Formats: sequence, structure tokens, C-alpha cells
Amino acid sequence: MSLGGGGGQMQQVAQQIEELEQHKQALQAEIEGLQEQKREIDEAIEAIETLESGSTVQVPLGGGAYVRAEVQDIDEVIVDLGADYSAERDQEGAASSLKSKKGTLDDQIEDIQSDIAEIETQTQELEQKAEQMQAQQLQQLQQQQQQQEE
Repeated sequence: MSLGGGGGQMQQVAQQIEELEQHKQALQAEIEGLQEQKREIDEAIEAIETLESGSTVQVPLGGGAYVRAEVQDIDEVIVDLGADYSAERDQEGAASSLKSKKGTLDDQIEDIQSDIAEIETQTQELEQKAEQMQAQQLQQLQQQQQQQEE
């Protein structure tokens, strides 16, 4: 094997490692987004469980604008079910639906963490391969130098 060929393989391994690192970063960003959704769900659950009919709340209108409103009936909570579907739930049912949604997010996070662990394993294997290739190249270089000295 020539040194030039080994250099091309090294470059290919380095590129594979870089691609794995980019994929890992994208997955970590996805986890951060899911964790933010979980925080929002926790806030909603807390609000639903503590609010009572007649409570005054601030309702977001968008663009950072809010309006004060009175909760007329806490047992009429509209909950997003996903896939552009929503359903009206009572106070307990709304909290339960959100907790279920949070559990689904936990499962998604676990799956992504498993993918990240797999990527880390692949990266370690590639790094070991690169180290072996470097050691072989160094050994070949030393052998060539010894042959030239003789």
C-alpha cells in the first residue's frame, strides 16, 4: 500500500467521522426541542391542575401580546391530540392527555439518545481505524527510511 493511498483512506475516514458528528449534533438539537416541548407541557399541566372556573388568566394573542380573560369552565379545555386534531376534555382528562403526550416525548428522546450512542460507537470505531492507519503509515515510512539508509 502506498502512502498516497493511505492518505486517501484517511481522508475518507475523517469525512465519515465529520458526517457522524454533524448527525449527532442534529439529533442533540432535536432532543433539545423535545425537552422544550416537555417543559411547555409541564407548565400547561400545572396551570390546568391549579386553575379554577372564574380564574383570571393572560391569553397569548401572538406577537408578544396578551389579553386578560376569565376561565368560564375549567372542565372545557381544548387539548391538541396531534395530526391537526384537538379534543375538548375536562380538567382531569386534559391533564391526563398532556401527561400521555409527555410520555410519548420521553420515548422519542430515549430513541434519539440510543441513536446518539450508536453514532458515538461508530465514531470511536472510525477513530481507532484512523489511528491504526496512521501507525501503519508511520511504520511504512520508517521502513522506507531504513531501506534508504542501507
